[in-house]
Amino acid sequence: MTILDEIVRHKREEVGRRQREASQASLEARCRTLPPARDFEDALRPQAGGARLIAEVKKASPSRGVMAPTLDPVGLATTYARHGADAISVLTDEKYFQGHLDLLAAIRATVEVPLLRKDFTLGEYQLWESRAAGADAVLLIVSILEPSLLRDLLQATKGLGLGALVECHTAAELETALGVGARVIGINNRDLATFQTRIETTLELLPLIPPGPVIVSESGFFTGTDVTRVIAAGAHAVLVGEGLVTAPDVAAKIRELRLA
Repeated sequence: MTILDEIVRHKREEVGRRQREASQASLEARCRTLPPARDFEDALRPQAGGARLIAEVKKASPSRGVMAPTLDPVGLATTYARHGADAISVLTDEKYFQGHLDLLAAIRATVEVPLLRKDFTLGEYQLWESRAAGADAVLLIVSILEPSLLRDLLQATKGLGLGALVECHTAAELETALGVGARVIGINNRDLATFQTRIETTLELLPLIPPGPVIVSESGFFTGTDVTRVIAAGAHAVLVGEGLVTAPDVAAKIRELRLA
């Protein structure tokens, strides 16, 4: 069993517990009181001479352990927004990434940029949960979803007014993402089966993508030089977690990664 298999198995159990604690009907009622979600796709549309940046609030990961023991998630998100992040990704998985769904609501109350709920989405309940907590977009990982379910969830996000980052790692997964009509495609440079990271993954898959979708290269970015490689090849945005949460000067690192 891979780490990803273990995470997905645990996530199914976790979501089952949460469904017993809060019904989908109660989440739907809460969502009806909310203002429209912010436009995640529009926030990532390419800009001349720079890169769009999704800055991630990330305390830990299975591969790196705890990266930021004293992390102040709300304070960090506020810094991200103040210094030019185009969107913010919030890790909400508790067991493996030491996040929490409540962080999403707390960050929503302090920033205006679009928020991506970064978690392992397996069903529609989590979409309502995400919208109720203040997310503007959710992550849909091709490798853990059957194509028919991926299509259904992508359609459901539109009904809820949510954006979706459809994540792939291989040419076959990219073909699936394109086949379901993904508007924002994430190329994860990290193999979720081994957690090894190669920026070359993005460089290899970019030529296979027709014009139209917004392309986000995810993972493995620590310098502006890293970002320049994928932007020059045709990516529009990068998603950065570790490179920001471990940076001694977050504001300066944001400027560097946005190629500002």
